[in-house]
Amino acid sequence: MIVDKIENYARYANLPRALYRAIEYIGSTDFSYVENGQYELDGKRMVSIVNRSQTRMLENAIWESHRKYVDVQFVAGGHERFGHVPLSNAPPVRTPYNEEKDVIFYEPAIETFDAPAGTFMIFYPDDVHAPGLATGVPPKPAEVVKVVVKVAVDSLES
Repeated sequence: MIVDKIENYARYANLPRALYRAIEYIGSTDFSYVENGQYELDGKRMVSIVNRSQTRMLENAIWESHRKYVDVQFVAGGHERFGHVPLSNAPPVRTPYNEEKDVIFYEPAIETFDAPAGTFMIFYPDDVHAPGLATGVPPKPAEVVKVVVKVAVDSLES
């Protein structure tokens, strides 16, 4: 997993080209003008999903991992908390791998971190993550503008 501010994206130029292109895309796009939806950036090899939604409470977190895609997630507006554990310490599987949807769901874990607007994260296949969590003390749901760029793992090799 990588977590940083989008203003630092040039530091990641040594990543595989496809990942850097995803970071560069989120760093150079004003998402306040982009409608919710799915956008192909390089066919199915790189897809951007823009979504405005409400964050959810930790007890409603969806813990997941992927095999075919790396998630480059960006908080374009609002403030979000994320859950994260390495796959090597993953909680028990709740729903086995669905190849069509490229997702495994897990029982809840508790490790979280905050991501204010302008934060990007890269979740690799060995990262179990729970996006879209409410922040604050006490936490309460709020609107967030989120961009997820799904980068095919097989595109990292070229």
